[in-house]
Amino acid sequence: MNGLNELSAHEAARRIRAEEITSEALVRDCLNRISENEHDIHAWQHVDTAHALHQARTCDTSPAKGLLHGVPIGIKDLIDTGDMPTCYGSNIYAGYQPKRDAECVKRLRDSGAVILGKTVTTEFATFKPSLTRNPHDLNRTPGGSSSGSAAAVSDQMVPLALGTQTAGSVIRPAAFCGVVGFKPTFGYCSTIGVKTLSNELDTLGMFARDTRDAALLATCLRRTGIVLRDVPCKPSRIGLFRGPNWDQADAPLQTEIEKVCEIIGRSNVSVVIKESTDGFSDLLDVQHTIMCADMAESLAPEFGNHYSGLSEALQQLIEYGLGLDDGKIEAARECARLARIEIEKLFGDCSFLITPSAPGEAPGMETTGTPLFNKIWTLLHLPCLNLPIGRGPGSLPLSIQLVARANEDATLLGGAAWVEKILAEKS
Repeated sequence: MNGLNELSAHEAARRIRAEEITSEALVRDCLNRISENEHDIHAWQHVDTAHALHQARTCDTSPAKGLLHGVPIGIKDLIDTGDMPTCYGSNIYAGYQPKRDAECVKRLRDSGAVILGKTVTTEFATFKPSLTRNPHDLNRTPGGSSSGSAAAVSDQMVPLALGTQTAGSVIRPAAFCGVVGFKPTFGYCSTIGVKTLSNELDTLGMFARDTRDAALLATCLRRTGIVLRDVPCKPSRIGLFRGPNWDQADAPLQTEIEKVCEIIGRSNVSVVIKESTDGFSDLLDVQHTIMCADMAESLAPEFGNHYSGLSEALQQLIEYGLGLDDGKIEAARECARLARIEIEKLFGDCSFLITPSAPGEAPGMETTGTPLFNKIWTLLHLPCLNLPIGRGPGSLPLSIQLVARANEDATLLGGAAWVEKILAEKS
């Protein structure tokens, strides 16, 4: 018999409301799964079994509070929790206990969710690999920086988890671990109480088993007035955006993407080729400039007071940011501002674009993989969703990235649910 930990979030929430299962039983099965596999995967920075079960029992003896009543969720250890330590992926903050929850955690509690624990993040959500391993192959990376969140959802330790993205830290690990990852439009979710890297780029994101679960979680985190679709919505036209870095995507992934587009075309939805706008590839450097300049400011206390406690790679990123000329930084910000307007030309009459999430299957543990296919979309503040589409030659997940216009998160989720549905029917 399958454990309750294998339930989707929306099915678990439904069964808890119907009193078919208890939150305690669901949380126990999640904790049992963690106990079985955590010594290999290392997805969790902090789990307090007694506290998790206490939250679950409280849900079982209380009226339903919201859409996630009784459903457990993992919180990336970059996000403050008032009842659990938050280390930001660094020994500098070992044992640090925030005084209050981040705004997103508060919203989850208001929705009735059980905060199961804190998932591993790389050092200050940057690029140094963590101890977390990919559940599909323990010798491969789960990606970063939201490594623990992606791995925990992939291994069925928890149905939902939060992450963050400044370059590619939601979409890339979701691709490597074979789960749905959703990075909403910049500013869609509050980042109050999330350790800052870049005020211009940081975006709260999420990991889920399917698009419906992603929409459910995003709805609980939404700002007033935004309604998300959790049912398939057939688009009229989709763009295939190979982009200037298409040749850096592995051949098996290129083939699978072309197959997906063929399946979509047979479902009477037009798939049109979209070419890069002028200067598109230059935006990679723009993103890097803004990120490093902002990190030099946001991590100044750690750099000044705990220099030896930082990895050499992070030291170098901050030093690069400190050495940037003010003129280059301002030029980069202005370029980004204009690009966010110009990007409309790329979409045209398409509902959303299909493009790679990552170059292919997860690489080895010596890296978290490249955010090459994510950085520009993050810079442009666009909503992105990772959707698994199959397996590569190494039997590891392959995925596509769906990208929509800013603030068209509902369109993206509805369209992604439709693509997910037709791919499932063809499998």
